[in-house]
Parts: sequence; C-alpha cells; structure tokens
Amino acid sequence: MDGVWRVRDTKTSQFFEARVPGCVHLDLLRNKKIPDPFFGANELDLGWIEEKDWEYSRSFALPAHILEQEHIELVAEGLDTVAVVFLNNHLVGRIATMFAGFRFAIKKFLRPGRNDIRIVFESPLKYIRKTGATPNFRDTSEVMAGRAAIRKEQCSFGWDWGPRLATSGIYKSLSIEAWSTNRIASVLLRQSHRRGRVSLSIAPACAKKLSARQRFYTRILFNGAVVAEGASKVLTIKDPNLWWPNGLGAHPLYTVEVSLYDGHRIIDLWEKKIGLRTVVFDRRKDAWGESCQFVVNGKPVFMKGANWIPAHSFVSAVTREMYDGLLDSAVHAHMNMLRVWGGGIYEMDDFYDLCDQKGLLVWQDFMFACFQYPGNKRYLSLVAKEISFQTQRLRHHACLALWCGNNEIEAIAVDRKVVFDKKAYSDLFYRLLPPIVRRHSPDTDYWPSSPHNPKGYMHLQEEGSGDCHFWDVWHKRYPVSAYEETRFRFYSEFGMQSYPSPATAAAFAAPGDLNIFRTVMENHQKNGAGNMIIFDYMSKLYPFPKDYASLSYMSQLNQAHCMRVAVEHFRRSMPRTMGALYWQLNDCWPVASWSSIEFDGTWKALHYAARRFFAPVLVSARLVGEEKTGRNNFRINTISGVELYTVSDNPEPLKASLGWMLYHLDGRVLLRGAMPLTLSYGKSLLRKKLDFSTLIGTFGREHMYLRYYIKKSDTILSQGTALFAAPRFIDLKKEKMRVFARKSGECAFTLTLNAKHYQHMAAFTVNGSRFQATDNYFDLYPNEPRTVEVRTGRAMGLDEFRHCLKVWSLADAY
Repeated sequence: MDGVWRVRDTKTSQFFEARVPGCVHLDLLRNKKIPDPFFGANELDLGWIEEKDWEYSRSFALPAHILEQEHIELVAEGLDTVAVVFLNNHLVGRIATMFAGFRFAIKKFLRPGRNDIRIVFESPLKYIRKTGATPNFRDTSEVMAGRAAIRKEQCSFGWDWGPRLATSGIYKSLSIEAWSTNRIASVLLRQSHRRGRVSLSIAPACAKKLSARQRFYTRILFNGAVVAEGASKVLTIKDPNLWWPNGLGAHPLYTVEVSLYDGHRIIDLWEKKIGLRTVVFDRRKDAWGESCQFVVNGKPVFMKGANWIPAHSFVSAVTREMYDGLLDSAVHAHMNMLRVWGGGIYEMDDFYDLCDQKGLLVWQDFMFACFQYPGNKRYLSLVAKEISFQTQRLRHHACLALWCGNNEIEAIAVDRKVVFDKKAYSDLFYRLLPPIVRRHSPDTDYWPSSPHNPKGYMHLQEEGSGDCHFWDVWHKRYPVSAYEETRFRFYSEFGMQSYPSPATAAAFAAPGDLNIFRTVMENHQKNGAGNMIIFDYMSKLYPFPKDYASLSYMSQLNQAHCMRVAVEHFRRSMPRTMGALYWQLNDCWPVASWSSIEFDGTWKALHYAARRFFAPVLVSARLVGEEKTGRNNFRINTISGVELYTVSDNPEPLKASLGWMLYHLDGRVLLRGAMPLTLSYGKSLLRKKLDFSTLIGTFGREHMYLRYYIKKSDTILSQGTALFAAPRFIDLKKEKMRVFARKSGECAFTLTLNAKHYQHMAAFTVNGSRFQATDNYFDLYPNEPRTVEVRTGRAMGLDEFRHCLKVWSLADAY
C-alpha cells in the first residue's frame, strides 16, 4: 500500500499527490504549496498546517487468491497521530497514538475489483484542546502547553534545538496481509550463557490457539550454516561467537528462523537476527555508594557515546543511508552507546538493525520527556498498548541495553515552582511500565527516569548513585572547570553548543542574514539566549573573530574543548564514573545546537575531538592551578604544571611509552621526557606530575605549551596539548602552512600539512563537497608533518580538490 496516494484539507475538495510513507508537510512541499520549512524563518509561517484535518486516500484492487484467505488484515505500522480509517466507507478503526502498530480485520469490508481506503487525521492541536486539560493534569511546557496529552513525537511541537513543525500522515509502511489457519504473532527469545555454550529458549505466540496439527520448528544459522535446530523449546549453541560492543570485539549475528507447520506444510515463518551476549545494568554497593554501570558478557564497560534525537524533523524522510552515515560516524568516534532520547520517536527498524551490526548499544527511553503526563485510565490504556508493542518489537536486538521510563520528569519533582502530581507519575512509570517490560522484555533492565537516583526524586544531585544530567555548564553558565569538580556515577547528558558551519548556515540563510542576533540566525537557535551563551563561553578562550566563518570555527573549537575537558575528567574518574553520553550526536534540521554532527552529516570540531577523547587508549593532562578573571577584570593565573593520566579500554594489555615535550612558541624544546608503561583494561592511572614553576618564571605562561603523547613503536596512540593561558592571550605565529595533496582513490585524497611554528587547531574544509577525514581541527607542531586521509562526497580530480581546499588555524581567524 506504499507509494502514491492523494491528500486534501478536509475543508476543501481539492486533492494533491501524496507519498506513503510520508507526511503532509513533505507532500505540501513536493507540490510547491509551501516554501522550504527549514529556510530562513519560513517555519514561523507554517503553523496553519497543524490546525488542519487532513485526509489521505487511494484506490486499490486485490487478486482473487488474497480475497480467498480466511483472514485479511490492514497492517498500520505507524500513523501520525489521531486517525480514523475507512474502507469502502466502512469504519475500520480509530487510532490515537503514533507509537504503536495496529492490525485491523478488513475481510468483511472488501469487494472484488476497486476498493477505496481513506484515513482522516485530526489536527493534533484540536485533539490537545479536547483532551489536554484534564483536572489532575499540569503541563510545565511554555512552548506548547498540552502536548503531553497526545501520544505524538513531543519535539514536533518544538524543542530547544528543533523547529515547531507538528505534522500528520502515514509515516511508516501500510500493508494488507492475508492468511489462513494461523500465523506467528511474536516470539520471545531468551539466552542462558554457560561456559562454552548458549541455551536459547524459544517461546512463540500465535494469532490463534494451536490446533493438534500445528507445531513449531526452529533453525539457528551462523554465516548461512545451521548450528542448531529442532522442535524443542530450548536449543543449545556450542562454542558461541559472542557479540561485543564497538571496541571490545566483533559483533557477529545469528539468524533465528521459527517455522509454523500445519501438518507437513509451513504456513508462517518468523525470522530475526540476534547477537549472543549478556547485558546487565549493574547496581551494587561499592566504596562510593552504588555502582551505575553496564556489564557486557561479564565485563564492566565504560560507556562512551552521545544522545540521539530524530535525524529529521519529518521522520519519514530518514533513509537507511542517513542512519548508516550517522551510525558509522559514531563508530569512527569510538562510541559504544547511543541514548535514544525520550522526546522523539522509537526509531525505524533500520536504526536498530544497523546498531546491531556496528556494535552500538542503545539506551532506549520510552517516549516521555520533560512534562507531567496524565494518569487517567484512558491515557494509561493507550500507553500500555504502546509499551507492549515496542518492547515486543525491539526486544530481540543485540544492541538493546536498557529501557528507561522517561527523560527528566523526576527533575520536575524538585522544582518548587511546579505542583508535581506524584500519583499520576507513579501510576505510569512505577506501576504500569515495569510489569509490561518484565513480561515482554524480561532480560533487559528497566530504569524509571533519566536522571534518576534510587534514593528518590530529592536526591538527584547526590553523586553516590544513579545517573546525572549535568547542565551547570551551559544553562547555569558555570565555568568549564565545573565538570572537574563532580564525581557522578554516570553522565547521561551534558553539552555545549556551537554555531553552524558556513556551508550549513548557507542552507538556511542568505549571505546578509548571518548576524547571530538577527531574525534568521535567532530562528535557527531554539535555546533561549543560546547564541549569546555560545559567544560568552567562546570569548573566554578566543579572540574576537574577523568574520562569520571564523566565528563558527571558534565556537566549534570551544564546544570541542568543553566536551574534551568533561569526558577526559569522566574517564579519569573510572571506575567510580562509568559512562559519558554527551548531548547530542545529531541534528533534525540545520541549526545552532549541541550536536557534534551537522544536519547534512558534516562533522564539527567536536566529533573529531570525540574520536580522540573516546579513543581506546587516552593520555589526559589535568592542569594544576587555574586561570580566571578577578575583580576589575584582573587576570589571575596560578597554573604551575600538569598531571598526566592514562586510561585504557583496550581489551588486551598494551606496552607503550608516555612522552612529553615542553615547547617555547619560537620552536625551542625547553624540556622533554619519556617513561615506559603498561596499559591495562579498565584502568585510569596518574602516571606523572610535572612542575613547570621555574620555567614559567623564566619564560611566562603565554610563551610555552606542552605536548604529551602515548606512543607504541613509532605510532602515536593518543596525544594532546596543554596551554598555560587561554589562547586569546597567546601571541600565536601566523604563517602560511605548507600543504601537499595527492589522489588515492575516486573520492579519496591524502593530505599533509606542515608549518615552521606551532599552529593551534589547524583545520581544513573542501568547499562544494561534503567530506570526512581521519582527523581535523588538530594542533600542528613545528616542522612535524601531519598526514590525514580525506574522503569527499563526490568524485573530484586532484586539481579540483586543491582548488576547493581551504586550510587555516586559529591565528588566521582574527
């Protein structure tokens, strides 16, 4: 039933072409009835769409052999949101959630030849007005009061990184399925791991009670070969190939086929891919309180990753290719976990399939975020269907690590400005959800909220247990050093914004609209005072930029710096701290935001930095002392040295060397040293304290920098630079970097940069083409060439690549 439909505003008789899967905004745009919602401030003129009721319709005919089946069902995988379905003018069913699939019996409504289906979508705002103002319900939203009353993607009504474009439509596939006798409705698989073998229990459920003639038969295949089969409810896999998260091993997948026989004839087949692994959300008493860590196949794993939001404001527009690119980017940055945030959607099947393949664990929020939700029977009944559907849909995935009840609702309980309905909250997240999860997904742990402290709502800021959303840096405008003053057990949100790159800004703004405090740029900044906050943090580190390109560059350097300080501190703090998921990986439209990847897939400076600070082997420098501004704008700098730490997530022990070189800005090496070391899995160790007080007294903080690194043989595994003053106070040498490029493939180039003097955060772009590189936004040390591999988004000759290539460093940006 996918393909070409037609759609109309129910108040008119005029239809226009529609596509399924899709949504009304995309259909309007395709038919040139609205301008690009992402360009300029067009979003603000499109609010009328969410006020309308929309009707989708089409005609179809079914072959005779389909009509002869005992059961014919309309299968709706996803309707957005409040919909009534008619077939040949007969009412088929009503839907009031976009988060569950539905099957409707339609055989009695069908006829030979032409059949007509229409689906009428009620305006989400009309629905909210009718149902949102229940007596026991309070909504904390300022943007769209009442949105919690509708089981719809909450961020479609706007968020502090996304536009308000609440749409309607058939956003997932719609199909007709016909069957006779019986069919498999679902299969629950459970694993039991013992040394050298895995027992897999198979519990199928059918649409109808099994007859005496009906039975199940299961085959388990690996790389096309059958490794276990039989009619038993439990099958054993010997010498299993275990599934591991990214960085700890391979991610092999087995195929499970469950056949339903009627006599000697197969009447249905259920097939899924699974990974053989155990994942436990481990909470136990320890020296600091209660642990908050994930244990995979018996091994505690520090979680490195980010928060995931919908990859497009119109979720049906997300393709497998888009998922693949974003998830590959996460893998290349050494991430092993993504948190699917609770204000978006349960992602499409492709997302979870690809996470299985790539070794990316998923912390899965249920779709509740930041508001109080109703606790009445009608609403709870609707939610129960949703949770039952989604847990059964996703439970087999190797990537699924945790079910989480909601995002940040328990934080509302400590807000004295809000009257918190504890009964409605408890009924939903402590009484309704847990038993459904236990029934349908018994081997995946449930966590009521994020952040959450097992001691209760009022203990969210206590560091001894639970997970934390640390937003003192950014929302409270605390200095970046505030990260290093905390010791929470798991950081599931923290972040810093940056401005979009010039190429991304050009996608929504004319050249004359790049003033960050004017209409267009402010409309593409959804956090209150966000553009000002970015500039404030940026100005503490960097000088005043000379143009928008330099402004964007410095803001991205600042974002990368802030996240590096945070993550390196969190990793130094393991095993007390066992997770760092920054906010956020991706964008749903071109915007100034916390993302490390722009809407078109371009990596910001932060994502290149994440590739370094999430690397399996890390050397991290903690400055001894601080730089701050005192009374009357007086600079206070007490930095006197550094402490060098090493951290390893490498599965095997590794022998290497730790080295350091103290440079003068004129290129002289003032001090150098090295020491051998052995890196062990899960260990964070202070390796060396360096005191530079004497040299600082001789040369001054603004004239020195420290390079530090871990090297194995001639390969640098990790390195960094410590500055003893903010870059805006350092007289960086401006020079034209030497650039050498050669073609290494149709869309591949090898690029080498070199300079006589230290270049802070050397960067490059390829104008007119998307690209990714093995590194970018890196420090260039004197007379030490740096070579990276670059892949462009389209085929280019060497001459064109050289012409499009632009290279600069901080010294060129002011």
